Amino acid sequence: MQITVYARVENADKVILNDKITLKSSWLKSNQLEKDFSDLIAYPPFINSHDHLISNWYPKAGDGKPYDNVSKWVVEMRNTPPFLERNKVWINDGSFDLTKGNAKLITELGIYKNLFSGCVVVQDHISKQKDEYYKDNPITIIKDYSQCHSLEMGNWWGGDDPITEWQKTQGKMPFIVHLGEGTDQAAKRCFPTLEKMNLLQPNTMIIHGIALSHAELKKCAKNGTTICWCPESNFFLIGQTLDIKSCMEFGVNVVLGTDSTMSGGINLLSEIKYAHSKFPEFPLKEIFRMITANAAKALFLPKTYAELPHETANLLLLRKNNSDVFENIVQTNMGEIAFMMYEGKPIYGDLEFLKFFEVNEDDYYIFQSNSTDKFVLGHPEIINKQIDDILGYHKDFPYLPF
Repeated sequence: MQITVYARVENADKVILNDKITLKSSWLKSNQLEKDFSDLIAYPPFINSHDHLISNWYPKAGDGKPYDNVSKWVVEMRNTPPFLERNKVWINDGSFDLTKGNAKLITELGIYKNLFSGCVVVQDHISKQKDEYYKDNPITIIKDYSQCHSLEMGNWWGGDDPITEWQKTQGKMPFIVHLGEGTDQAAKRCFPTLEKMNLLQPNTMIIHGIALSHAELKKCAKNGTTICWCPESNFFLIGQTLDIKSCMEFGVNVVLGTDSTMSGGINLLSEIKYAHSKFPEFPLKEIFRMITANAAKALFLPKTYAELPHETANLLLLRKNNSDVFENIVQTNMGEIAFMMYEGKPIYGDLEFLKFFEVNEDDYYIFQSNSTDKFVLGHPEIINKQIDDILGYHKDFPYLPF
């Protein structure tokens, strides 16, 4: 099947207007179809480089007062209404086994939070789970990584010490660690500690890095170390964020993450809008790079996840609200995602697209958003209802567009 679009965004540096795209899918009813979608812009689907799928409850936990260190919020957060409400569905028994009990209900919510914002890949920063956790999801949860929660609080949610965790990677997959999430001396000591441990490596991904100095950011660039930027969570918790301008000046590989909705934005679309509102002078092309090429590099993903070729099995089509393809992303909401295809399978979009594919419609949920009939792979409405049944009342999650 071939479609004509207003523009094909091959990558951050190559945009082709009035282009044709061939869909590669074994589910297509016909490969000979030609359709004109000149009111749509085609992108490679997005990558969220940092989330906590088990923590995507709503609203934010806390009153938004700035802390000088996130560890203080972690303590106070456990007594906030959102955290206590989530406890009615799932209580952490200390094992951090998210395949047990009702944990799956909440993590599946997190998966749909990402899917409905154009993401087909998400990095869930949690201790490694059983294989079943990573299987049979509509999008990919990164499986090959090693992690430490943070140097300051240790690997309190499971796993070995940071040096042992890094050694597990053999330099061939990401090592992920919260670092410098604050403004106090404890936060500022984290980077020198990481450096002394010889963990400032090309496969290291630092989450947040608020406390990092100019000199430390320059070292990240020199060593090829990635930093994941989560601006909304940073400003809500700490009142400051990563020195993003210096990161760009030095050439740090920066990626974008949402954190969880208990401290961060609603989803990746929201995070992009927030970053742009806080730093309007920052090129939107660079933010796009953070959710495609930079993320693929940091997470050791194939190049196919970073670009949109003429023939593709991975596709994101957005309504054309702005002729500038990067500004268009900022002006997009969940309901304006016209179509998403991942590994050749339709996973979300306008119902009219589903008729081009030979699929079992029972595998999909049909609903309305922005007065448009939509489909999504799976049944998030059942997940929502099961949570409602446990709570005894209806719970709205703003990242579900129904």
